[in-house]
Amino acid sequence: MLVLVVNNYGQFNHLIVRSLRDMTQTKMISNQTPIEEIEADGLVLGGGPALARAGKCREYLDNLEIPILGICLGMQLMGETLGGKVQPGNVGGYAEVQVEILDEDDILKGLPPAIKTWASHSDQVVELPEKFQVLARSDICEIEAMRHIERPLYGVQWHPEVVHTEFGSQVLENFLDVCRI
Repeated sequence: MLVLVVNNYGQFNHLIVRSLRDMTQTKMISNQTPIEEIEADGLVLGGGPALARAGKCREYLDNLEIPILGICLGMQLMGETLGGKVQPGNVGGYAEVQVEILDEDDILKGLPPAIKTWASHSDQVVELPEKFQVLARSDICEIEAMRHIERPLYGVQWHPEVVHTEFGSQVLENFLDVCRI
């Protein structure tokens, strides 16, 4: 199984690859990679500084039929591309955020009702796209995790790849389980 990580110029993208490498075959690709060159069982849209620098990620979301996990900016891209709304958050910078799990579903399966995460809320999804549901929330963000109800599209505002996030490797393993189906 191969899962590709799209580099959106975020400081933690190399950690996503490193975390996944212990679980499956993975490699990082440029966000300028032509869609016809993407042959994988799953795709992770990594974090980054700005929606405007997301390359072909919108094209991937619109046209690929493989499971996609958006992390931080990747989730925001997913939200905005598919009809939701992204706005600056009230709390910027990276910090610990207590997240309440509302629906374990596929990627949050086996997690406790609340987890400590490492996240930035400089920008965040504030309005869900059509056919998405909220999986987790926090006191500073009502949409900490989301999923499409028909397609295998998932997003988390926090960074599961960093050691500061509880159960981060479980979130990634759960995504890989989706990719194996």
